[in-house]
Amino acid sequence: MIDRPLYLQRILSFQNSGLIKVITGMRRSGKSSLLLLYRDWLRNQGIAKEEIVYINFESLSNEEWTDYKKLYEAITAISKERKRKIFLLLDEIQNVHSWEKVINSLRIDIDCDITITGSNAKLLSGELATHLAGRYIEIQVYPLSFEEYLNFRNARSEQGKVPEYFEEFLKLGGMPGLHEIHGSSTAKYQYLSDIFDSVLLKDVITRNKIRDTELLRRIIIFLMDNIGSSFSAQTVSNFLKNQGRRLSTETVYNYLDFLENALIIERARRFDLKGKNYLATQEKIFVTDVGIRNAVLGYKPKDIAGILENVVFLNLRQKGFSVSVGTLGKQEIDFVGEKDGRKQYIQVTYQLTPDNYEREVAPLKDIKDNYPKILLTMSPDLTGDEEGIQIQYVPDFLLSGPKS
Repeated sequence: MIDRPLYLQRILSFQNSGLIKVITGMRRSGKSSLLLLYRDWLRNQGIAKEEIVYINFESLSNEEWTDYKKLYEAITAISKERKRKIFLLLDEIQNVHSWEKVINSLRIDIDCDITITGSNAKLLSGELATHLAGRYIEIQVYPLSFEEYLNFRNARSEQGKVPEYFEEFLKLGGMPGLHEIHGSSTAKYQYLSDIFDSVLLKDVITRNKIRDTELLRRIIIFLMDNIGSSFSAQTVSNFLKNQGRRLSTETVYNYLDFLENALIIERARRFDLKGKNYLATQEKIFVTDVGIRNAVLGYKPKDIAGILENVVFLNLRQKGFSVSVGTLGKQEIDFVGEKDGRKQYIQVTYQLTPDNYEREVAPLKDIKDNYPKILLTMSPDLTGDEEGIQIQYVPDFLLSGPKS
């Protein structure tokens, strides 16, 4: 395993706080590895092996513990034997029936530090929110950032090859398991396609009892084909109508919620910078991993603008920013990132030229506060500071900037 210090530090910042640490993320994004990294850290701090209880509920060897009462009895018995605080590391907890009951009871009944992982955003809704309101913290794990991607490739010091690796990253994305596959890009895309099918089956179709799976796939493909574009449910409904299928906008939003809960996509809401409020329409949809998107649709150079925007969005989210799409009159700012009460405004353009320069910087010029205004481009020779606007080469931005 290779360290992911950004996420490990987030776990450690809440250790012994009494809060349940809930690690969420799409399947195969690295949650289990992070949990094992945390286990190793505990061992290195002198915590005895017997005081760490690690259970992966995807393993058949632990099937009997998917009964929440048996799990409770087993862990409380261990606690009585140890007579000290125990560290509970419970992987893919959603496979335990009524798991929220056992987590809440263990929190109350024994001296323990609890960290759980799950592959569905609904971990933080319903019963969990009812039982544990104010007593948990979510740590969302994303596929590899570009910096992590270079680390996994042992290529962080190869500055001259950064453009080459970035092109590879735009095509393959950041699923950690890719680095165990040494075959062709065809083999890697097959791996990514299999992950997508697994997530779709287990976390969307089965969980939500969807019968019309073909219709669901059409919606997903439409969304993936339009990353970075303004979205409305009516647009999807019209698209399906043209294909001879009818679907209400309400059902479109339901399907969108299912995909977001499975952590396949994220939505960036539109924020009116003048009125200081979120708008109800024209949000943007981004995928959690561009490699999976390319495995499903095929990589096409003409899609580079949307893919680039998606990668920047993910980078901001990986660094802990909340991200919205800015609106200022009739102008649009690609991203408004906010963190710890501070903002940054970002425009993304694939190629910056004298013909499009004014168009790209115009929205940033009209913002009157003093927060950073950044124009990102794949034109490395045109970087610098112009009229208070930082023009940066996209890979440089991804490898620097604020950390979480």
